[in-house]
Amino acid sequence: MPGYYHMSAFVQAARPAITGAQIRAARALLRWSVHDLAEHCGVSESAISRAEKVDDVPAMQDRNLDAVRTAFEIRGIEFLDNTGLRLRSR
Repeated sequence: MPGYYHMSAFVQAARPAITGAQIRAARALLRWSVHDLAEHCGVSESAISRAEKVDDVPAMQDRNLDAVRTAFEIRGIEFLDNTGLRLRSR
């Protein structure tokens, strides 16, 4: 049918993956331990620790990396591509 679009036809653009270095930096900025981050995002401490051992995008399941990112963004962290981050002004 012309002019008719089903909602499933629209795909939200994926957010760029964050790096292990950004995870470490975001935790430091918020003064969170690995345990704190795990509590906020529902990802295991061991998975977070493994992700933080690399500077680039970690070999972590996409849903877990997204949960980590979301936990930080809710608390005001803004990721700048794969280059850095900052705390949003309130």
